[in-house]
Amino acid sequence: MMTRVHPGRTLTLFLAALWIPSGPSSGQQPDLTALRSEVDARTEEVTEKVVAWRRDLHAHPELGNREFRTAGIIAEHLRSLGMEVQTEVAHTGVVGVLRGGLPGPVVALRADMDALPVTEMADVPFASRVTTEYNGQEVGVMHACGHDNHMAVLMGTAEVLAGMRDRLPGTVKFIFQPAEEGAPAGEAGGASLMVQEGVLENPRPDAIFGLHVMPQHTGFIGYHAEGAMASSQTLGIKVRGSQTHGAMPWGGVDPVVVSAQIILGLQTIISRQADITRAPAVVTIASIHGGLRSNIIPDSVVMVGTVRTLDPAMQEQIEERIRRTVKGIAESAGATAEVSLSRGLPITYNDPGLTLRMAPTLERVAGAGKASPWPPTTGAEDFSYFQQEIPGLYFFLGVIPDSIPLTRAAPNHSPFFFADEAALPLGVRALAHLTVDFLAG
Repeated sequence: MMTRVHPGRTLTLFLAALWIPSGPSSGQQPDLTALRSEVDARTEEVTEKVVAWRRDLHAHPELGNREFRTAGIIAEHLRSLGMEVQTEVAHTGVVGVLRGGLPGPVVALRADMDALPVTEMADVPFASRVTTEYNGQEVGVMHACGHDNHMAVLMGTAEVLAGMRDRLPGTVKFIFQPAEEGAPAGEAGGASLMVQEGVLENPRPDAIFGLHVMPQHTGFIGYHAEGAMASSQTLGIKVRGSQTHGAMPWGGVDPVVVSAQIILGLQTIISRQADITRAPAVVTIASIHGGLRSNIIPDSVVMVGTVRTLDPAMQEQIEERIRRTVKGIAESAGATAEVSLSRGLPITYNDPGLTLRMAPTLERVAGAGKASPWPPTTGAEDFSYFQQEIPGLYFFLGVIPDSIPLTRAAPNHSPFFFADEAALPLGVRALAHLTVDFLAG
């Protein structure tokens, strides 16, 4: 596990920014200015392909652990670039290794591959018409979270860097990951399974970079040191009372009333007990079930919800307070309650030293005023599993045309979600420049 650094510890962040891994030895230093210029020139050359890949992948989406066609296209492309390619990693994942002509560190770049069970409503000529079975239902399938863009950008980055491999000071590992949105019921998958299967070994990266498209205007890049996206835990609560007639509630213990009190009590954890000046947090009860008839008080109620946190210490404190609050309220009414909290996805934690070191690269690539620190989000990402093993930086790429007000932009996971293809070259340049600058030390 990495050391977590509080946002206020400026000196620690400053010292962390001085961290630089082993780069090319003296006498073998690459011409960084020339490499940067070549990245930009090669990005222009590959942009038409990137757009074509994105449209094809968008029109043919596949759900998690079922990305068979997608994986085949990616593997064929990486092989055509002369890379060492491994397939069927974590079911359908693809990994390519590009070894540069000069010695240096190892960088990993990651893109997610899976789509969502969403029927597309966006009015584009390459809209998905794919349907499949999901949880026993016939559903539409759509890249409603923009993973088609992520894959196309990384395929383009691979071609850009492969074209300059003889001058590249180090090694690049391209990770195309399945099932970021979650594996099918009863299956393992995603980043955690890739890590278990050794994706971060042979060679082991010194750092990993990834991006996600978001509903901000095209040309914008956002980044955040430390907790950029929240942990995601599933909360389950079962309240047990004593069944009785609805007309005589004193004859038993009403778990419905106790559950209502617990729901309200949980909200005070965030509003009165958590230091939200440190980081945002959320406790949500989204479903409550109990009882069969209007005149029977049931013996139990089941609730489920989600807990989102952005700071590891706060996560532990909130977990303890949830258990304490639920138990205390239940016992005060003569009921009992069981709490279950999944470990869920970890916090997407951007290494502070790496973030400060690479922020100038993002700002240079985006242009004046186009890249800046961005507030954390309570959404979650399984890129976090990679960051638990090695330093990582996960950033956001705006994909909404300037002509569309952000208040009218469809969010990720919407059937109307649409990404502006004009943002794709910036994504390629961002990943390629991060790689070159990091490898060059």
